[in-house]
Amino acid sequence: MAKVFTITVPPDVTRKKSRERTSDPRYVDGQRLLVEAMKYLAQSDPIANRHAIELLSEHVRTRFRMSDSPLMSETPLV
Repeated sequence: MAKVFTITVPPDVTRKKSRERTSDPRYVDGQRLLVEAMKYLAQSDPIANRHAIELLSEHVRTRFRMSDSPLMSETPLV
């Protein structure tokens, strides 16, 4: 049997805690595309497309950061 040794390392207090997040334009454009798809589905036939809208909505809510909102983007809609 081998022995396991642990070497404790004290935390470096001079290290920067977190870096500032920057938005990737492709990331925000992808989110905007999903929002536009949900709008289109809701306008064409909201009853028949309800499950598709819910699926896209769940994806947007769980996969994207709220700070990267396509509604607050500096790039204009195409």
